[in-house]
Amino acid sequence: MSEEGSTLTLLHDLPESSASGAGGGWKDFVAGSLAGAAQVAVGHPLDTIKVRMQIEGTSVFKGPMDCLTKTVRNEGILGLYKGMSSPLVGIAAVNSLLFWAYSYGKTLQTGSTAITPSLDQIAIAGAAAGAINSVLASPVELLKVRLQVQYSAAGEGSVLFKGPISMARHLAQKFGTRGIMWGFWATVAREIPANAAFYTGFEIAKRSFARSLTDGDTSKLGVVPLMLSGSVGGISYWTACYPLDVIKSRVQNAKAPPKGLGYILTAAQEILAEQGIKGFFRGYSTSVVRSIPAAAVTFATYELMMRTLGGNT
Repeated sequence: MSEEGSTLTLLHDLPESSASGAGGGWKDFVAGSLAGAAQVAVGHPLDTIKVRMQIEGTSVFKGPMDCLTKTVRNEGILGLYKGMSSPLVGIAAVNSLLFWAYSYGKTLQTGSTAITPSLDQIAIAGAAAGAINSVLASPVELLKVRLQVQYSAAGEGSVLFKGPISMARHLAQKFGTRGIMWGFWATVAREIPANAAFYTGFEIAKRSFARSLTDGDTSKLGVVPLMLSGSVGGISYWTACYPLDVIKSRVQNAKAPPKGLGYILTAAQEILAEQGIKGFFRGYSTSVVRSIPAAAVTFATYELMMRTLGGNT
């Protein structure tokens, strides 16, 4: 049997309600889009500080508060929102794909949306969703990172881009496809452990709250426990992947896109030589602080939208 025929047979054998993921496919896309928009609106200012801390050395920013103060002083409060248009539009698509792939991954393992997946299955579905999601996440993150470290007081000869479209056009013209998928494998390396931890942390907390508050029924949990569970997921995300995120940011802000796969190790060696082990954790505290409200609204928005649309989570 051909590969296409095997795939069609697999989809046909799944229960009708699960063939497009737990929410019927489109429900995951809608809920994921809204969750992504909420995430960006809440978390982008601190994400800007995180990225600048990762890329700039200690000679530029001594710490998160120093970065915040200098950014606002030199660029105004809007400096914290640089690059926001890229993730605001892109993260909607990214989260749509991420939540759909995660939902579908759970269904493939359990065979039915009626069966609660084990935590191992949650982690596998999250890891797979992260890998798939990298196709969209990589270019969105590339544009966001490069815009976030584009300072108003750019040096002589620097090019200032007004937004992601002009930057994407420039990168494509200068480097071709490599200019758009710059740092793709570094993004994959980050997304796999990050999303395995993201969803597992959320599910552990959600199920724990459900046992205490709703006799184990997660569908009856209110906004507060859902947001607290989301925060646990967010902290888990960054704890699982932060050194890889530092590497990704450095790679995507380099002068030219890398070649091959060895660039991830090369970037890690450069960070270690320049800053030591601490260099892999610059901006970590900012990421954790940001993840608490950002992941809280992400998961709460997704879960509540899926209930509204009549989907399973």
